[in-house]
Amino acid sequence: MRDNIHRRICHSSFSYSSFDDEEELEGEEQVKAPAEEECSHKSEDVSRVSPLPRTTQVVFEIQSGRAVPRLREPRHLYGVSGHVSQTLPRWPHEWEVIPGEIQHIGGYSTDSISPVKTNQVHMDRNKCSSPGHVMCLFVLNVHVCADKDNYFLGSRVGGRRSSLTAAAVSLSGPDDITLLFEGRFESGNLLKATRVGEFDYELSLRTDLYTEKHTQWFYFRVRNTRAGVRYRFTITNLLKVTSLYEEGQLPLLYSEEEARIQGVGWHRVGQQVSYQRNGRHHADQPCYSLSWTFCFPYDQDTCYLAHCFPYTYSNLWAHLSEIERDPHRSRFCKVRTLCRSLAGNLVPVLTVTNPSHREDRIHKPAVVLTARIHPGETNSSWVMRGILNFLLGDSPDAALLRDAFVFKLVPMLNPDGVIVGNYRCSLTGRDLNRNYKSILRDSFPTVWATHTMVQRLCEERKVLLYCDLHGHSRKHNVFTYGCENPRPADRHPHERVFPLMLSKNCPDMFSFGSCKFKVQRSKEGTGRVSLWRLGVLNSFTLETSFCGSNIGKRKGTHFSTQDLEMLGAQFCDTLLDYCDPDRTKYSACLRELQEIMRQEAGLPIDNKPTDTSLTDHEASTSGSNSSQTDGPPAHLQAFNKVVTVVLLHFCTFITNEKQKYLIYISIQTLCYET
Repeated sequence: MRDNIHRRICHSSFSYSSFDDEEELEGEEQVKAPAEEECSHKSEDVSRVSPLPRTTQVVFEIQSGRAVPRLREPRHLYGVSGHVSQTLPRWPHEWEVIPGEIQHIGGYSTDSISPVKTNQVHMDRNKCSSPGHVMCLFVLNVHVCADKDNYFLGSRVGGRRSSLTAAAVSLSGPDDITLLFEGRFESGNLLKATRVGEFDYELSLRTDLYTEKHTQWFYFRVRNTRAGVRYRFTITNLLKVTSLYEEGQLPLLYSEEEARIQGVGWHRVGQQVSYQRNGRHHADQPCYSLSWTFCFPYDQDTCYLAHCFPYTYSNLWAHLSEIERDPHRSRFCKVRTLCRSLAGNLVPVLTVTNPSHREDRIHKPAVVLTARIHPGETNSSWVMRGILNFLLGDSPDAALLRDAFVFKLVPMLNPDGVIVGNYRCSLTGRDLNRNYKSILRDSFPTVWATHTMVQRLCEERKVLLYCDLHGHSRKHNVFTYGCENPRPADRHPHERVFPLMLSKNCPDMFSFGSCKFKVQRSKEGTGRVSLWRLGVLNSFTLETSFCGSNIGKRKGTHFSTQDLEMLGAQFCDTLLDYCDPDRTKYSACLRELQEIMRQEAGLPIDNKPTDTSLTDHEASTSGSNSSQTDGPPAHLQAFNKVVTVVLLHFCTFITNEKQKYLIYISIQTLCYET
């Protein structure tokens, strides 16, 4: 028994181990993992007192109160996607999950937003319903944790071991037109479906697990459809006072038949869309109904409806496995384990850079990007996918970025919430993006590990930029939240330059006017503010609308997955502009920002040329804590001026633009470290 317990401890140690990555980018040597070595040494000690033969190949899982042995999965030496069983989603052990993996092809082309009038549709349920039609079709047969004593206890692959609960009703025959609903799959969150009319259905969403709040995201399956019939769906327990559905947003539909026959993926549907208060209450909060009508494209089809383009934990690992199997892209991208989530799901961290000697690599600045801390904000995953695909591409710009920077990407900070279909919380029932300052490592492992990683990076090298990718449910366009200290209107607003550049590179999607840069006390626990406190000047939250754009040529259109991936590519392109040795764009943006801020402060516009040399730039990107000062120590200011002169003189003799760019980045880093 002692030996069995020991082997389980060894297995746990391996599961929570993480791997260093940058060393392997310059030369990979086959070495034994420290966690495995530790287990081997401990096994030797145990074997001296145990009559059982020593082995590290057998691990035990507790099932129904007893230990069940199985063989350890083969270990993949460098990456983590080689462990198929390690990357399977782990669910709360009481959760029902239907078998099989759900797959969708990509998003559809851009759709026009249909104009919607507030309170366009008023439904009198007493008239449209009759006792013969009211029937409960689907109820998620799991306690939904309304009781405050319920909390996460444990997890397993595939969820609950017992057989699935049957649907509330079954079809009486081929002529039965009742729709069949399902939400017990990855990222699904349908709680109940009730038929209140012949083609009229009321739906309830499950709140985030172990909470009584956060019903916004929806994703569910419908079968036994009829084409050419106008159905009405009404979600009755939404809790937000306002929504973009009042301003033209439409739900998404995916038809398996339409995808197979026409190659059409997710696309917008809906007429008579309304979002209004319905008189019901949940947890002392008023409820709102989202109602829309639409037609299914085919008879006897399997369809899915969603709030935004789904991107599951399995989708992420499929993408990462594809990268690791590619001998070209895997040279620039190493996938490692940042930590495990509360449920034991792997949280991958990607290091993207060109292989280089250690002496060159330590001078590269870092760029840190994270996404999906709020699991229902799936649009952030598509933006991250666009960033990753751009960085691993063959374009000269991608190669230049890999030469100049070390990118650290955490594409899914809240895998547990993504798997169970939460909108905002983890399995703690808490918002992870309010707990970056928490010392409860075991409760919030992903944000604790991310904060520690960035803290270590700040000690090793300059962290040029941090950005956390999000989705927004009440605003159009793309915009950022940044951080800056209160300053006089005539001071240099360096923290706003990158967002302004992004707005110029993406003028039909990004709205600089929607950006905010105040640091509120209530946001101290967010990644944006807590990492800014570490000294990362450019610390942002990138918000992408669930709906679409209301500016430029894209005004009145929804965002598609192609748009979101293109936004990721534009983000990378803006990094090149921001660090371009030719400071023309930077200087122009800084002048424009100063004029905007002076106007807002009611000061006269200063038309004199702005000194935007490296001195000014370095004054805002020094290693000093941006929460305490707006510039470097006094003894560094003179040094920066000397470096500026040397840089300008040296670059006049260099004709290769790539070399000039890399030298500029290196000297910036040298100034920062000195």
